Amino acid sequence: MSNDTAYKPQPAKHLAVLIDADNAPALIVEGLFEEVAKYGVASVKRIYGDWTGPQLGKWKQVLLDHSIQPIQQFAYTKGKNATDSALIIDAMDLLYTRRFDGFCLVSSDSDFTRLAARLREEGLTVYGFGEEKTPKPFVSACDKFIYTEILRDQPSEPAASDKVTPEQASGNDPARKPDDRKKPQKAPVDFIAKVIDDISDDDGWVALGMVGSNINKLRTDFDPRLYGFRKLSDLIKAHPQRFELQERGATATGKVLEVRNRKKR
Repeated sequence: MSNDTAYKPQPAKHLAVLIDADNAPALIVEGLFEEVAKYGVASVKRIYGDWTGPQLGKWKQVLLDHSIQPIQQFAYTKGKNATDSALIIDAMDLLYTRRFDGFCLVSSDSDFTRLAARLREEGLTVYGFGEEKTPKPFVSACDKFIYTEILRDQPSEPAASDKVTPEQASGNDPARKPDDRKKPQKAPVDFIAKVIDDISDDDGWVALGMVGSNINKLRTDFDPRLYGFRKLSDLIKAHPQRFELQERGATATGKVLEVRNRKKR
């Protein structure tokens, strides 16, 4: 019998990607599916909206290139969003097929909060994608939430449902500054240090992967890219006065990085 213990990759997770076209700009499409690919295979890609009007024109231009299936939903009553109901019904139908490991819900609308919670109750992983204006309840209802601002390099595009005021059109609206979102936020160093202290060993060391996992459990929207770093390890390395990083041991996938809080020492 062979004693071969070579690393065997795990089967890719099958994901259903459901997009609320009324609350997601088309310019995120490239970054969106690159991000989804990190978590699994997009077995289903559907987008919901009223395709009879001109407001979704930019989405129409990219549907074929990314093999996204448009689902027509007429606005039966003015002021009521029928798109949400269609997406939720489809999500439940897909859930009961038992063919999926997770869902990607693309919207900044809090109406999907209960849907995200319901999918998680069934043991599925829920990835949320929305703008920074997304209400906190929806963000917290997901296992992982990714702000779509970090998925694009261009200035923010208002969602189809947004009303553009004359001030916004002229670029003089003080409440809307697209360039502000390009500036990295201040890294939550104290929060990261507390997570490290809570799960570290007697010497203060803990595997960096475990730190990242615990951070995501506490803050589903945590992402190093919000603070100008590609990975958590890059963020840690950028604060040598606060954190100490070392390589220890090795696994089939590479060396293990460990970190500790210098201030606790």
